[in-house]
Amino acid sequence: MKSAFELALERSGGILNEVSPEVKAKLAEIDTICRAKIAEAELSAQQRLAKEEDPVKAAEVKEALLTEIASIRDKYEREKDKARKAE
Repeated sequence: MKSAFELALERSGGILNEVSPEVKAKLAEIDTICRAKIAEAELSAQQRLAKEEDPVKAAEVKEALLTEIASIRDKYEREKDKARKAE
């Protein structure tokens, strides 16, 4: 598995560009929102799991959570890419 640095280096073609403080702040804001959305989804899934007695439906809730988290991460990664390109 590649580190974040290696992925960034790959995306930039081997040259890491200097990122302005404004873009860094925007990226940090996007990360914060992303983490909050993931935490919200996890909390909601935990509440549904606590009420669920059927193991099949519980597995469906867990699978839906994984899908939702992947979707959230993908959405906010696209937003971060837009912020980087807007510079």
